[in-house]
Amino acid sequence: MELRMRHSWQLDESEAAALQRDLAQKVIQEDSFSSVEYVAGVDVAYSKHSGNLVAAVVILDAGSLELVESATVEDTAAFPYIPGLFSFRELPPVIKAFEKIKMTPQLVVCDGQGVAHPRRFGLASHLGVLLELPTIGCGKTRLIGEYAEPDLKRGSYSSLVDHGEEIGSVLRTQEGVKPIFVSVGHRISLASARKWILKLSPRYRLPETTRRADHLVKTALGRD
Repeated sequence: MELRMRHSWQLDESEAAALQRDLAQKVIQEDSFSSVEYVAGVDVAYSKHSGNLVAAVVILDAGSLELVESATVEDTAAFPYIPGLFSFRELPPVIKAFEKIKMTPQLVVCDGQGVAHPRRFGLASHLGVLLELPTIGCGKTRLIGEYAEPDLKRGSYSSLVDHGEEIGSVLRTQEGVKPIFVSVGHRISLASARKWILKLSPRYRLPETTRRADHLVKTALGRD
């Protein structure tokens, strides 16, 4: 796969934040796709013993959720650990992994945030704009926003709100299990994002895209 858009990664903190504000204007928060045959998952894990990291991309069949392709990249983090700017630390190796993938997915699920971000441009939105693909942010924890706890039934959700703006959903993917935080990345509506995360989470709290990518990076780091 090739990027549809590129920019410099050699930025300081203020330049990175400014770029986020600029690129956030390109995010499309409505469905801009038709059928989905293949869905991708991405994840990044860090070595506990060095400055190395591993980025992984998995491609699953959207119907069977079977793995059809995967790629990993070992790299080092070139951007400091700054909350709200994780995409500048993690996307360069993720993009290298995508460049090794032969198949083009119609949807990408990221282990992180989309518009549920202080500048409405988390990792999922950043990746979606660069790839020009529909993306969903699916985080295990909240970055910003307030919410009421959703009902315990699978599929229940509540709004994640920041300064009066709905920026995502707090979604219960399994009955009685902690909810996850779903937000639009790019070229998808919030309602469709919830629907897809539920479809991709038939048995566990996290979607299969995230679980498979997480397993791959841990295996590559020798922690599995």
